[in-house]
Amino acid sequence: MITEQATAQVLREALRPIWRLLTSGRTISVGKTGVLAYLSKHGRTSASTLASAEKITPQAIATAVRELEGLGLVARTPDEQDRRRIWIELTDAGRERLDRERSEGLDWLNHAIAERLTADEKRTLDSVVPILRKLVDDAPVD
Repeated sequence: MITEQATAQVLREALRPIWRLLTSGRTISVGKTGVLAYLSKHGRTSASTLASAEKITPQAIATAVRELEGLGLVARTPDEQDRRRIWIELTDAGRERLDRERSEGLDWLNHAIAERLTADEKRTLDSVVPILRKLVDDAPVD
């Protein structure tokens, strides 16, 4: 039987080149893309909610939000009821940038799946995705 450590090492080595190809054309970090994606899916939110959702520290989220705001990709607005609370929301430019960032590498992956995998392999790959997601559910903050 293969050990968990051996499986982890093999999985890392298999995912590394895939990840590189998927992200090679991106112009903003994976973390910032995650912030934009969260806002796109959930709408405006607070920095603490973003930090928790993205599993990063509040300090890191504050830095990311400042940088994204500087690029015009997010906007910060005070809550009308509680002026201490600041809402973070995606701008139209942020939505367009997220779409571009997400599409980078996707053409390669679509083509690779279509051209290199058999029908059985495609079904197997489909069944593995929920298992991979389970690995990161409730993962601790680094």
